[in-house]
Amino acid sequence: SYLRMRSYIFKVLEKQSCKASSSLVGEVLVEVCPPCVFRANNRIAGIFPEQLQPFLALETLDLSNNAIADVRAASFPALPLKNLFLNNNRISSLETGCFTNLSSSLQVLRLNRNRLSTIPAKIFQLPNLQHLELSRNRVRRVEGLTFHGLHALRSLRMQRNGLSRLMDGALWGLSNMEVLQLDYNNLTEVNKGWLYGLLTLQQLHLSHNAISRIQPDAWEFCQKLAELNLSSNHLSRLEESSFSGLSLLQELHVGNNRVSFIADGAFRGLSNLDLQKNEISWTIEDMNGPFSALEKLKRLFLQGNQIRSVTKESFSGLDALQHLDLSNNAIMSVQANAFSQIRNLQELRLNTSSLLCDCQLKWLPVWVAEQTFLPSVNASCAHPQMLKGRSVFAVSQDEFVCDDFPKPQITVQPETQSALKGSNVTFICSAASSSDSPMTFSWKKDNEVLNKAEIHNQAHLRIQAGAGGDTEVTEYTTTLQLHTVDFSSEGKYQCVISNHFGSSYSTKARLTVNMLPSFTKTPMDLSIRAGAVARLECAAVGHPSPQIAWQKDGGTDFPAARERRMHVMPEDDEFFMVNVKTEDIGVYSCTAQNTAGAISANATLTVLETPLFLRPLVDRTVAKGETAVLQCIAGGSPAPRLNWTKDDSPLVVTERHFFAAANQLLIIVDTTEADAGKYTCEMSNTLGTERGNARLAVLPNPNCESGVQGGIRIGMVAGAGSDDDGWTTVGIVIIAVVCCVVGTSLVWVVIIYHTRRRNEDCSVTNTDETNLPADIPSYLSSQGTLADRQDGYMPSESGSSHQYMASSVSGFYLQPKDMNGLCQLDTGSEADLEAAIDPLLCHYQGPMGSLLCRDRMYPSDPSDDFTDCLRCPPVWSHASDLCGAGTFGKAPWRPPHDLTAFGPPPTQNGISLHENPYTAPDANTDPEEDDEADDAVYERPFDSGRTEPTPQRRTST
Repeated sequence: SYLRMRSYIFKVLEKQSCKASSSLVGEVLVEVCPPCVFRANNRIAGIFPEQLQPFLALETLDLSNNAIADVRAASFPALPLKNLFLNNNRISSLETGCFTNLSSSLQVLRLNRNRLSTIPAKIFQLPNLQHLELSRNRVRRVEGLTFHGLHALRSLRMQRNGLSRLMDGALWGLSNMEVLQLDYNNLTEVNKGWLYGLLTLQQLHLSHNAISRIQPDAWEFCQKLAELNLSSNHLSRLEESSFSGLSLLQELHVGNNRVSFIADGAFRGLSNLDLQKNEISWTIEDMNGPFSALEKLKRLFLQGNQIRSVTKESFSGLDALQHLDLSNNAIMSVQANAFSQIRNLQELRLNTSSLLCDCQLKWLPVWVAEQTFLPSVNASCAHPQMLKGRSVFAVSQDEFVCDDFPKPQITVQPETQSALKGSNVTFICSAASSSDSPMTFSWKKDNEVLNKAEIHNQAHLRIQAGAGGDTEVTEYTTTLQLHTVDFSSEGKYQCVISNHFGSSYSTKARLTVNMLPSFTKTPMDLSIRAGAVARLECAAVGHPSPQIAWQKDGGTDFPAARERRMHVMPEDDEFFMVNVKTEDIGVYSCTAQNTAGAISANATLTVLETPLFLRPLVDRTVAKGETAVLQCIAGGSPAPRLNWTKDDSPLVVTERHFFAAANQLLIIVDTTEADAGKYTCEMSNTLGTERGNARLAVLPNPNCESGVQGGIRIGMVAGAGSDDDGWTTVGIVIIAVVCCVVGTSLVWVVIIYHTRRRNEDCSVTNTDETNLPADIPSYLSSQGTLADRQDGYMPSESGSSHQYMASSVSGFYLQPKDMNGLCQLDTGSEADLEAAIDPLLCHYQGPMGSLLCRDRMYPSDPSDDFTDCLRCPPVWSHASDLCGAGTFGKAPWRPPHDLTAFGPPPTQNGISLHENPYTAPDANTDPEEDDEADDAVYERPFDSGRTEPTPQRRTST
């Protein structure tokens, strides 16, 4: 078919006969020969369906270059039209439904060079349309869903519209589009909102816009993009996230922008990269391998970037590079073998007249000649003066010498620093040069120039000796001052010193700004019942973020942790202990620490527990005149107060009654028949009261001498052995138990003795200098499970004023003294079972037996057959000159001991304890010497002066 254009005249040829036939449509005579190509270059002002109705086989309709002002609904009849060209008209509006009759066939629609200012939403209901052109209109804004219905569209062209805004979802529905051209508009940003739905987009052209920012997630819906053109925009930074997600991107054009910063890893997987006419000279001059991730790159354009030097690391990693364009750069120096790593290089474009032709450049002309790049390389010297203007290829190798160093050389590098928030920081950098060319200084933070920084510069001359003689060298120092630094000041700082011959870049010094931790949540003191859940809060802020750590009593020994009852969540502010026990009592410290320092806060955990008997009360049977010990081992928190009654009546306390271990031991010396009966121990604290009973039986005394064989007087009732062989067995058991206790006590004496200084005063107060043995468990520490006792005489319910409450300080129970300076028995630990026989229970000087017998204070009845039983030889032959160290508090429970030594069950024959069960080891001691020792004990007060110990003597504590 063909078209001959006449004004207002169209010729129509019939398809079958091709005979000329004419018909007048309005004022237009049309002659057509199908398949129809209907073209016009006339002054048609409108489109009328009746004029097109006769052309039932029309496929292409070209109404370009007419005067059509609008396209109304039903302008086109139902024709098999595939191509509709309406370019260069005066169309300013499109009515809804104007293309409805063409929806089944239309594939190409061109509306270029019209006057469209708005595009109604869903105006294009053309499911088969593949190409849509709207260039050179006046569309400033595209609303969402504007192109909805164009499911088959493959390309959209909207260049030169002055388009400034694409709303979210503006291109939604174009799920098969491959090419989008938006060049020469006024777009300022690339974001995923208007790119939403472009899942198959392969080419995106955005050149000659005003784009200055690319959102980090802009390409989330354009994962198949292969070519991106962003040239001639306002980009100044290319972040690492600028092109993240574009794993299939092959060509990237970012030329003619203002790019001065390129982050490491900004480019990946490209084959063609255009960076011409930007400001990225430092990328080539300073960065190590800025293109190292582009192992597939074949073409790299860097012309017009003000590059002044090329380092040997500038193009490392570009193994596949074939074309490199460095033209229009005033390159002054090229390090040796800067291009040798590019093994596949086929074309190198380089033109510069600023080269520093010294000994470091002599390799370049040789390498260029070997690689046959001479036609595309134009390089001449600018220094030294004798080589100025000469081509490097015309300079002999002998003329490339190093007599000076006009390019600055860094001599002092800035140092990495850490500073507290609000402090001042100073960075210092120095360089030297033999040239008198003016020097410029700048500082960069994270590869960006600091334009408003406080910089101080100074220079001085010095003479440097060299092979060619002395050289006058100028040394420059630049100082960067940072005031009141905060977290935004953190980063890598670098100085750049430049002159006419090039720039030198210092190493990058990192500045870290720290802030001391401060608590946002502090732990509070907590009192809680046993078995409940304890919760302690602790949180802190600082920079860097502080680490939170917990301690108990200054250490890391947590009973709750050993028993898996402790829970600390790494991202939580709370510290939990489930099923709390008395051993959890203590001071818990929360420590917040970072590189700036550490702070701590303490909270005391108190576990409340109702009183309870740690050991059941045991009935006792003693012989008349012996010492009876009734034990009431109490537990609870706070520590319960104990009171004793006899036969449900107040206990009448005499000089023969003593209380020890905070009333947990009732000691009756020189027992009589009147002491027999039921004794009740009542313990109470703020949570409740508990009572327990024990019976004391007093047997008449048989002949004492028959029970004392070979001088042994421990735990045997005299005369009983001749009547009953069972007494002998029980006595042996008692002796064995007592010996074990004595041995244990001696071990403690030795340990305590060696841990105390010889010149330590005789003090029972726990001080900071007290050195605990290494094997003392953590629960004996100053905040252990032992509760503090109250000092003083506490009246009992029976009206007694002699029940003494011993004090404990940091786990040490301090033994009280009476008005004569004599020590009361007291322990306050599990050793209460052995209170009457354990030498560690009392701090006094002298043998233990004398304290138990009290024969000087309580003379025996002259008619008593057992007067010898009251003679108490000392445990050791000499009285000690040293003071005891005290008794350490112990855990409230440990594996049970053989308690038969302290009284058998009621069903057995009663066995009485001897007054001085510790005389067995020294049974052969002269009784008279014992008496003298006893006198010495009671004549000397407990707190008498200390003398230096005699090496031959044994100490008692």
